[in-house]
Amino acid sequence: MLTDPSPALDADAFTLRRRPPTEKLVDLGFRQLTLVLASMVAIVLLGIFLTVFQGAREAIATFGLDFLTTSAWDPVNEQYGAFIAIYGTLVTSFLSLLIAVPLGVGTAIFITEDLIPTVLRDAIGLMVELLAAIPSVVLGLWAIFVMEPALRPALNLLHSLLGWSPFFNTVPQGPGMTPAILILVVMVLPIITSISRDALNQVPIELRQGAYGVGTTRWGAIFSVILPAAISAIMGGVMLALGRAMGETMAVTMIIGNALNFNLSLLAPGNTIASMLANQFGEADGIQVSALMYAALILMVLTFAVNVAAQWIVRRLSLRY
Repeated sequence: MLTDPSPALDADAFTLRRRPPTEKLVDLGFRQLTLVLASMVAIVLLGIFLTVFQGAREAIATFGLDFLTTSAWDPVNEQYGAFIAIYGTLVTSFLSLLIAVPLGVGTAIFITEDLIPTVLRDAIGLMVELLAAIPSVVLGLWAIFVMEPALRPALNLLHSLLGWSPFFNTVPQGPGMTPAILILVVMVLPIITSISRDALNQVPIELRQGAYGVGTTRWGAIFSVILPAAISAIMGGVMLALGRAMGETMAVTMIIGNALNFNLSLLAPGNTIASMLANQFGEADGIQVSALMYAALILMVLTFAVNVAAQWIVRRLSLRY
C-alpha cells in the first residue's frame, strides 16, 4: 500500500520555516558581516584610485594625453612622458608570459598526469611552491650576479645572428630588457603552475576514463579532453600572472637598467612604470611627483583592464566548455 509523502514534506517545510530565532540572527549577522567586508574592499580600492588621481591631476592638466606618447623625462626642464615606461611594462610582461605559459602548463601536466612516480611529482610541486616564496629582492640579486653573466654569451650570439633587426641591434653589456623578461618568467612561473595544477586535478576522473574508453591515447586525452575542461581556470591563472608581471618592482628595477632613452632593442636597458616609481619617487618634488602619480594611475588602469579581460575570457571559456 502506497503512502502519501506529502505530510512528511509539509512537516519538513514547517520545520525549516520555524527555525530558532538565534539561528536566524546568526544568518542575518553573517550576511551583514560579509556585506561589510566586501564593501570595505571596494572602498579601499576606490580610495586608492582617488588618492592617485588627486596626486596626478596637475600632471594630467599639464601634459594631457601626450604623456602617453612622449618619451622625454627631463626633471630639469619639467618635461615628462611615460612612453618608455609603458612600452617596457607591456613588452616585459607579455614576453615573459609567452615563455612562462608553456613552461607552467607543461609542468602542471607533468606533475598531475602520473608520468613520473608520486614521490618525484610531490617533490617538483614543492619546489615550485618554494620558488614562489623567494623574495623578489633575492631574485634580483641572483639575476645580477648569476643569471645575467651566464646569459651574456647567448645574448652576444643572438646579437651576432640577428643584429640586423631593430629588436636585437644593441650589444648586450649588462642589465637590459631580456634579463628582466627572464626574471619575470621565474617569478610568474609558480603562479601559472600552481593554478594550472589545481585546475587539472579538478577535472572529473570520468572524463579521463571516458576518453580512454573510446580509444584515445594519453596525450590525446590531455589535449582533447583534460585541457579544454580546465582551460577557464588556467586562463584565470595566466591573467593573474600577467597582473603580477606588470606590477613587479624590485627584481625588475635591479636588472632592467632603468634607461630614460627609448630603444626598441630587447638587448638594451629599458624601464617599466613600477621601476621608474621605485627609483624616482623618493627624491621627486614639484610636478615630478604629479607625473609619477600619473604614471601610477596608468599602471592601475592597465592592471584593471587586465582583470576585466581575465573575467571576460574566463566567462567565455566557461560557457564554451
